[in-house]
Amino acid sequence: MDLDTTRSKNAYQQIITDFEQHKTDILVGTQMVTKGLDFDRVSVVGILNADALLSFPDFRAFEKAYQLLAQVSGRAGRKEVPGKVVIQTYQPRHPALKYVESNDFSAMYQSQMAERRDFHYPPVARLIKITLKHADEQVVNKAADALALPLRQTFSGKVLGPEFPLVSRIQNYYIKDFWLKLPKDNTLAQHKRQLQQILRDFQSIPQFKAVRCVINVDA
Repeated sequence: MDLDTTRSKNAYQQIITDFEQHKTDILVGTQMVTKGLDFDRVSVVGILNADALLSFPDFRAFEKAYQLLAQVSGRAGRKEVPGKVVIQTYQPRHPALKYVESNDFSAMYQSQMAERRDFHYPPVARLIKITLKHADEQVVNKAADALALPLRQTFSGKVLGPEFPLVSRIQNYYIKDFWLKLPKDNTLAQHKRQLQQILRDFQSIPQFKAVRCVINVDA
């Protein structure tokens, strides 16, 4: 079950029905297999390459990996049939896997909140992602350098980047990202006004008028 095998109108439902009626004994699929399916007599669930989830470059990777692995694991052993879950990993001692194994959501939550407080990530702080896009890589680089200066001057110690993302070119646009970490306190409104002014000044520079600037908050 994946995007390719479920393109036609009734393909998804047919795969589910065949598995439910035991016309199919083994169901292989992408993450869509995990979403809200409740089957009797599923005795084994296997998760391949869990490290791709655990090592994804995103501050929410731990949280998302736990959520998905726990959700997939819950597909096995429902009703009267005992279940087994097999997770393929090079990091068997990874804390996320330990929390999945013990089904300890509370401990996972506490550890993640402590980490978010230490490194100033949501929900403790506001994380603003600023993305610059242009068809010319050199223009993106120059625009990023020009924007970096006022950002660092105004928000000293709170700016990460600019950096190319993992996928640095989409639909013929080169991309560079900044991340701005702002405290959730009474200075937030002032910081917002300062950022808006910096972006207005940046976009008024003639050579960067064609650079697209996209803002995402806590995304």
